[in-house]
Amino acid sequence: MKITVLSLFENFYNEFLNTSIIKKAINKKLIDIEIINFRNFSNDKHLKVDDIPYGGGPGMVLMLQPIVDAINYYKKANSKIILLTPSGSVYNQEIAFKLKDYSHLILICGHYEGFDERILNYIDLQISIGDYILTGGEIAAMVLIDSITRLIPGVISAKSLKCESFEKNLLDFPNYTKPYNFNGYKIPDVLLSGDHNKISKSRFKWQLEKTKNNRIDLFKKYKNK
Repeated sequence: MKITVLSLFENFYNEFLNTSIIKKAINKKLIDIEIINFRNFSNDKHLKVDDIPYGGGPGMVLMLQPIVDAINYYKKANSKIILLTPSGSVYNQEIAFKLKDYSHLILICGHYEGFDERILNYIDLQISIGDYILTGGEIAAMVLIDSITRLIPGVISAKSLKCESFEKNLLDFPNYTKPYNFNGYKIPDVLLSGDHNKISKSRFKWQLEKTKNNRIDLFKKYKNK
């Protein structure tokens, strides 16, 4: 898979692309990530990418020309063009699974007061990572990159993916490690029993309880399937 990020702040990604699972996936050539500064596509002699909004109002609005020219330069016939915006569908694991099957994603990061609304004529999908406001779309793009990369076959083990939160609308079961007794807090004895059938049943029970207590919305989805 290839992911192209259109951003005004390419240095934002220096450490991100050289850390942990993302770095390993890049080194194994399972994913190709390029960060493009769309300011380089500005036709303005001062490389201006924003202007005052028509009708007045605070802040500056990103101009169409640099972004659209960047999109047209990098997009292919199989590209999926995604605008990161509070107006988009709220991101979740289901969307991540769908996106990981595309061969090329273009992620557009906004800044300032946002985009000229006519950008919607040039994109395929709008995504929001939650009901809050960020300074720009760079962190949102990182969220998508991280969550999608780990789903690509070969990045992490298939067994690990099956046991994660949000699989089948359930949170992951509680996990424990040494020591057995920490300040009087002990791990459940069933985990020391060696009986894998009992352990599996107990973990599933804990998974249901954890989801019900912490994410009743997910628990209802699970029950209704």
